[in-house]
Amino acid sequence: MKDGRETPVLANLGEGRQPEEKTMYSIVEREDTIRIPAEYIREGQSLVDHIDSLANDAFEGRFDVDENYTVLTFDHKPVGRGRIIHGDGAIYQAVSFKALLFNMENNEVVDGYVSDVSEYGAFVRIGPVEALLHKSQILDEPIQVNMGIRRIEGSQSGKHIEEGSHVRSRVVSKAINQNDPRASKIGLNCKMDGLGAAGWLKETD
Repeated sequence: MKDGRETPVLANLGEGRQPEEKTMYSIVEREDTIRIPAEYIREGQSLVDHIDSLANDAFEGRFDVDENYTVLTFDHKPVGRGRIIHGDGAIYQAVSFKALLFNMENNEVVDGYVSDVSEYGAFVRIGPVEALLHKSQILDEPIQVNMGIRRIEGSQSGKHIEEGSHVRSRVVSKAINQNDPRASKIGLNCKMDGLGAAGWLKETD
C-alpha cells in the first residue's frame, strides 16, 4: 500500500549544496497511504481529525528502503478520496506530509554518547538511533569491562568510557531491518586517529 514517493525540500539544502548530496538530517515531502480502522468512521466525525495520529503511528520510528530513519512527520493532508477494500471495512487514505529523516553513511564520523555498557561493548546513542561500539573496536590494547561500575577501560593506557561518555566514532557496518527497526544493527569503531572519548581527544590537542 505504500509507494514511498518523496520530493526533497530543496530550500533546506543550503547555498551551494547539490540536491544529490546527503546530510545526516533532511526534510522531504512524501505521499503514502494510511489505514483508517472502522472504529474511527463515525457519523458526524471528520476523518481528518484522525490523520495526524494514524500517520505518526504508521510512519515514524521506521527505516525506509534507502535506510533513512523517519524521526517525525507533520503537515499531514489527505489526497483525494479514500478507498475501502472489500472484507476489511477500513478506509485506505492517501496522505501527503513532510518527514524529518535521519541517515548515517558507512565510514561517516559521528558524535554520540554512551547510553549503556554491556559485556560486548558500549551502546552509543547517535541522534534517534543506537549503535554498538564493540569492545574490540575501542582501543589497540587489551580491554577490561567492569560491569559493576559499567565502565570499559584499556588495561595499559587507562583510557575508559562509561555511561554518559561523549564519543566520536566511525560507522563501519550497517544491517538495517525495515520490518523491525529495533533489530537493526549499526557498528562503530573509534580506534583511528581523531576518534574516541572526548577526554582522549583533549589529551592529543
